[in-house]
Amino acid sequence: MRPFEAPALTPAFPEIFLGLVTLFLIILGVARKDEDNTTVTNFSIFALIAVAAVMFRFSHETFSTFNGMFVTDGFAVYMKILILLGSAVTIFMSARYVENQRMARFEYPVLILFSTLGMMLMTSANDLISLYMALELQSLPLYVLAAMRRDSVKSTEAGLKYFVLGALSSGMLLYGSSLIYGYTGATNFNDIAAALTTHEFLPVGVVTGMVLLLSGFAFKVAAVPFHMWTPDVYEGAPTSVTAFFAIVPKMASLALMVRVFMGPFEPMVDEWRQVVVLLAVASMALGGIAAIAQQNIKRMLAYSSIGHMGYALGGIAAASEPGIKAVIIYVTIYMMTSIGTFAIVLMMKQKDRMVENIRDLSGLASRQPMIALSMAIMMFSMAGIPPLAGFFSKLFIFQAAIDAGLYGLVFMGVITSVISAFYYLRIVKIMYFDAAPDEGIDPATDGRLNAVLAVSSVAVVLFIVIPVPILGAAGTAAATLFSR
Repeated sequence: MRPFEAPALTPAFPEIFLGLVTLFLIILGVARKDEDNTTVTNFSIFALIAVAAVMFRFSHETFSTFNGMFVTDGFAVYMKILILLGSAVTIFMSARYVENQRMARFEYPVLILFSTLGMMLMTSANDLISLYMALELQSLPLYVLAAMRRDSVKSTEAGLKYFVLGALSSGMLLYGSSLIYGYTGATNFNDIAAALTTHEFLPVGVVTGMVLLLSGFAFKVAAVPFHMWTPDVYEGAPTSVTAFFAIVPKMASLALMVRVFMGPFEPMVDEWRQVVVLLAVASMALGGIAAIAQQNIKRMLAYSSIGHMGYALGGIAAASEPGIKAVIIYVTIYMMTSIGTFAIVLMMKQKDRMVENIRDLSGLASRQPMIALSMAIMMFSMAGIPPLAGFFSKLFIFQAAIDAGLYGLVFMGVITSVISAFYYLRIVKIMYFDAAPDEGIDPATDGRLNAVLAVSSVAVVLFIVIPVPILGAAGTAAATLFSR
């Protein structure tokens, strides 16, 4: 059943508003001609929160516009609110870092807004053409953000690697889309689904196109074997940019994968499920093992994110309403823990110099017990230790996979969870049991980072007490996709 075709551009009003605000902020930033980006930063945060509030207006019905190329439904609304809040928090907690590093006057928040706009369009894409345009709008600002520190060789290298490999993934997406269009005669998701249901035997070209499309998506979420850019980009990019990479874009890419594979390619579930299971198992295994040897905390978190995307892909592989609900819950909790973790990484300074080595956390509990406690909470949650939120995110994924008969995937998920606990608990051991050096981490004086860390820590701890709002909203969002 096609969604209701809304009048004019009403369903896309949040995206249009955000685009206009971003253009206005470019003009404002250029007109001010100073090094102070506080005004643009505050406007950006306010705009993101305002658009998130407006999104609730579209949460109860399914709307379509641009001749069916753009769809707004409960699933899109939930994911867009997460994306908007994640972007707002990233800008909020990065303000002092950007100022101290003198990375840009106003370009930093503007680029994040443009990328966020692309992510919102990705979540509502209902056509191969709008899908590709949204992906490129999301990706191009990220290439610039990764290379934002022009005086840093690592940052420049990170931006170049991300750009080259991103161009490769875009090529695969385009070629896959062209094959799908050639064999189905359609680019709209509804028309593709209708065309696939009329074939008794799926054309090889469609299957090949779907695999290429999946490969492009796997690059965006850093799933093995398309993960090669992640550790270098995470380490080389400015820390505030790495935080943004870890918190927001992967949520949007997972949302797009859900919409594509639960929509036009739902009739091909037996073909793509085995590929997704392979990606999930490989990502969990490599993410869990490779992170053990890392000494740089940003590289460790890069491999950790690869593993986490493997667990999320397990929910997509289930190809069921409980599986998609589990994915939504997983990305919500992963966002909360990533925000808290990177707030601490942004605090890691010695004599106002940023440090990234895990050993620099030695003895942190004796010098800054509250920061160490918050870091321990985040690490325990990422490891999936009850009763913290991270345990339940994995539990829902495993339950959905078991219901779908994916016992091998669940077995590998449990094993890799145990392995990954080693490097998470190693950080706790270093903070609490290693001797503090003469020069430890500077006291955290940034009120924004302290506030973000406090809220994320409380959210992770209290999830078991008040899980109903997230579980209910995630269930409603997942049901929207299957009701169509």
